[in-house]
Amino acid sequence: MRTITVKSVHDVSKTYQYVDNGEPMKGGVKDVYFSPDRQYVVAFFRDKLDANQKERLQKITNLYLPQIQNREASDYYLNEIYRWPTDVVEHNGLTGIIVPVYNQNFFFAKGNAVGDAIKGKEKNGLWFSSAKFRNPNFPLRIAKEELGNWLSYFQICINLTRGVKKMHAMGLAHSDLSHNNVLVDPVEKSACMIDLDGLVVPGLFPAEVIGTPGFIAPEVLATKHLKKDDPERKLPSRLTDLHALPVLIYMFLLHRHPLKGGKVHDLDAEIDDLLSMGSKAMFIEHPENDSNRPKTDQISKWDLPWGDINKLPYTITGPYLKTLFDRAFIDGLHNPMQRPTAEEWEIALLKTTDLMQKCSNSYCEQQWYVFDNTNTPRCPFCNTSHKGTLPVLDLYYQFKESTWKPENHRLMVYDNQYLFQWHVNRNITRNERLTDEQKKPLGYFAFYDGKWVLVNQKMESLKDLTEEKEVPVGEMVELTHEKKLLLSKEEGGRVVVITMANQ
Repeated sequence: MRTITVKSVHDVSKTYQYVDNGEPMKGGVKDVYFSPDRQYVVAFFRDKLDANQKERLQKITNLYLPQIQNREASDYYLNEIYRWPTDVVEHNGLTGIIVPVYNQNFFFAKGNAVGDAIKGKEKNGLWFSSAKFRNPNFPLRIAKEELGNWLSYFQICINLTRGVKKMHAMGLAHSDLSHNNVLVDPVEKSACMIDLDGLVVPGLFPAEVIGTPGFIAPEVLATKHLKKDDPERKLPSRLTDLHALPVLIYMFLLHRHPLKGGKVHDLDAEIDDLLSMGSKAMFIEHPENDSNRPKTDQISKWDLPWGDINKLPYTITGPYLKTLFDRAFIDGLHNPMQRPTAEEWEIALLKTTDLMQKCSNSYCEQQWYVFDNTNTPRCPFCNTSHKGTLPVLDLYYQFKESTWKPENHRLMVYDNQYLFQWHVNRNITRNERLTDEQKKPLGYFAFYDGKWVLVNQKMESLKDLTEEKEVPVGEMVELTHEKKLLLSKEEGGRVVVITMANQ
């Protein structure tokens, strides 16, 4: 075992060290070595890079990294969302990159049913996007303590959409977004994008690969037989990221693939796969064409119940996500310009978390579900009906003097649910740029003395419009059917109208 020192390509006065024990960790194209303090890794490309590939790495570390460092929310992106390469080195004619190590929570703490095979291994997204690894009877299942609950996966997806949104805002495309290139931790509700050395810069650095099977956009697969310089050939780009992203979201929330259904296009498995993911791709839950719906006898027992789209249809993800899944997998499947943007996914996911309701069954594996907009809500996972009344708050904004319009945004109430600034005022956007002060709750809901109440913690101008009464800080107001509350008199302040479901 020896410690080797290498110099930065950008700044020769800067050096890095790595420990070579003769057995590096092997990635697809790189050999990876830890620094002595295990704070970073040095990852060497096994093959020599050409001038264009080297320039790409220099731009990623020397141009795009500072763009993230010098903007708002840089800590969030560089410590939570990305493992961004920070420097380029050369040694013995090979090029390497310096990458910060993954946070400890992205490694499995427990083994599984057949021993410690996965203990200490990376929490690659593949483990969490597939149904079989959470099936209690599957030998390689993940320990229950590491699976999180359904709400965890919404936050994971929010982090990933923000990562893609940021890249696209910088003019970059990921090009190989898949469950292999993300790490997730459902317990901490965190996600991190890795292997960021192949980013596409339109017009400068084309994609090195067409992507990972299952996540490659249909137009890329349908034209992959053409030469790279053929104008009809479609290569990975921002628009193909906008196919891979909803595939990832769908798989993390529903643990099945949106295009792998029951339709057979060719008896040759390879040709069939090319067609079903490419030119003949069709959403398995297409509401008007059921030809690709998985048949019961085609679903592996390990993939149940998630593989049964009659039992757990995509509509359980709520109205906002259903609309975007339709745009991604119906309208935009073969028409890339119709695909929702990463920011649209972020907004829909956030609005959906406001629709979440806690399941009253303490044994329910998912623990949370999206309110189904009925007067008798029930959990789709364990079929438990909601007990007691359920306040639903519809948010309204002032369109003009004395005219209030619905926001198409509602907030579900449960015991100890909080009310935040982004609920109270529509001019405050819930995103990665929120300050610590803006993240503090302004009030909370409680079931108190047989009644639902809102306790005012910090709202200076909370008013019960139905009773024409101010609700001072420290006081509470009862939630009743059709009651109207003004949350704030400030510009952008909202009114909520209360509906009592399950009465």
